[in-house]
Amino acid sequence: MITTGYGICVVISILATLIMALRNYEHIDSNDWSIVLFLPFLIIAYWLKEQVSTGEAELVLFAFIELMTSLLLAVILFSMLHSLGVQERVWAKAVLYCAVAALMFPIWNLFNNRSGAEMTGAFNIFEHFSVLFAVILLATCVILLILSGHKKISRSTVFGYLGFSVAWIAIYAVEFLTKAEFSLLPFLYMLTGVLLTISYDQVRTHDISSMISDSQRDHAVRSYVAIGLNGKYLGANEKSYDFFPELREKKADTRFSEDSEIGRRFVRIIDNYTMNGTETGLFSSDGRSLAYRISGFTVRKSGAVRGYLIDIRDATEEKKNLELLTNYNDRLNREVAEKTRNIEAIQEKLVLSMADMVENRDGNTGGHVRRTSDIVAILVRKIREENLFPLDEALARDIIRTAPMHDLGKVSIESGILNKPARLTPEEYDIMKTHSTISGQMVKILLEGVEEDTLVNTAYRLARYHHERWDGKGYPDGLVGEMIPVEARIMAVADVYDALVSKRVYKSPMSYEKAAAIMDEGMGTQFDPNMRIVFQYCRKELEAYYSAIQ
Repeated sequence: MITTGYGICVVISILATLIMALRNYEHIDSNDWSIVLFLPFLIIAYWLKEQVSTGEAELVLFAFIELMTSLLLAVILFSMLHSLGVQERVWAKAVLYCAVAALMFPIWNLFNNRSGAEMTGAFNIFEHFSVLFAVILLATCVILLILSGHKKISRSTVFGYLGFSVAWIAIYAVEFLTKAEFSLLPFLYMLTGVLLTISYDQVRTHDISSMISDSQRDHAVRSYVAIGLNGKYLGANEKSYDFFPELREKKADTRFSEDSEIGRRFVRIIDNYTMNGTETGLFSSDGRSLAYRISGFTVRKSGAVRGYLIDIRDATEEKKNLELLTNYNDRLNREVAEKTRNIEAIQEKLVLSMADMVENRDGNTGGHVRRTSDIVAILVRKIREENLFPLDEALARDIIRTAPMHDLGKVSIESGILNKPARLTPEEYDIMKTHSTISGQMVKILLEGVEEDTLVNTAYRLARYHHERWDGKGYPDGLVGEMIPVEARIMAVADVYDALVSKRVYKSPMSYEKAAAIMDEGMGTQFDPNMRIVFQYCRKELEAYYSAIQ
């Protein structure tokens, strides 16, 4: 009867392990995987122990069970510490695992040197040592959970750890006192594996490290706050406590109080994202200007969204710089009023001066802004003249005016990356790609309230989306086809063509023929296929333009 029960436990625990493997998680903690893998082997050992007929075989399996049990409890300890936000040390793991393994060495030695009776007595002694070690581990876990106040992990996870600890000690105590002939621990292990599989999605929603990429994790200056779909606080990284001290005392799986300023702020950010699609923005907190980006997060690849991850960074200095630029803009406009000059011409002069400022920092793309602005003017004029596709006069004028603004965000990229004379590393390229998003934010801050909304929106879309690709492989948002605004599609052609035929720190200019071939090949993948005929119409004029300025 008990053998059949153990067999059922084996099957169920293996199925639970397979389900975990098939869920295709984005990130999974090594401790959790170790627990899931240990449980079936441990139950199999109990099952085999009931099958063998010799005392020596039974003692071998008994030793294996003791070793696996101690290792399992050690892994559970590290899993608990990880859930509490305690940084794991490799050396600490190594010492603990070696200590567990060391308990088994005397037992293995007995097989060659002692009689069966001596071995049985020794096993009983070492079993007590192993149990004592396990109780110490579990007691340590319980103490740590109590001291933590359960702030960093959900209540369900806390109760899961405590329930397992209490159940393990209780079952062992009963079996020891009653001298039971069989153990109920395999049933506890099977139930643990099933519950871990069922609740793992919920457990991961409280682990910030499972929601962010390796490059994001390296940004120690960034704050990451996770909020559930139901509006409950899930967790945050250490940097978040510097920005928002109240989060240090905030319990997981609880809502923010009505008088919590940061709670109201998070609610507004989520509402703007879900109702208006607003992913980025700025807000003030304790005298600092903070920039945020919100996105939905999953715990499985292609899985359902489990909540919202808000990425927050200190943008105080950036805002000051933008305010200086904005104040400068206001001063120029007052001068326009005093001198009765056209405000549009003054605004264009400001934009060009800002573009010059960017280019003075960027040794790779000197003159790029002015050249691409001229190319955009050529392309737009040809589109209008030949009626190659719909483009009204107002939008055409706004595209030409806002083209110089497309790379303003590079002012926030550090010079070491901006002027690197070699291929960027993946991490550096991730940072470089942020310039398009920042460019969009900057033009909005600079132009809103000064220019018409149509021009502001054109400038924003052109700056933010000019690195999107027709096939959806661009950035920052991976837009596909006609989802990409037409102004950004035109800017993309000008931007890439100038990069091909111009000299850079890391390359010589490409021939017009080779550049044209590359541009033609990219139509329909990188570029709007409608731009093929536009480029062909403008090719001779573009080549004449570059020949004249070289």
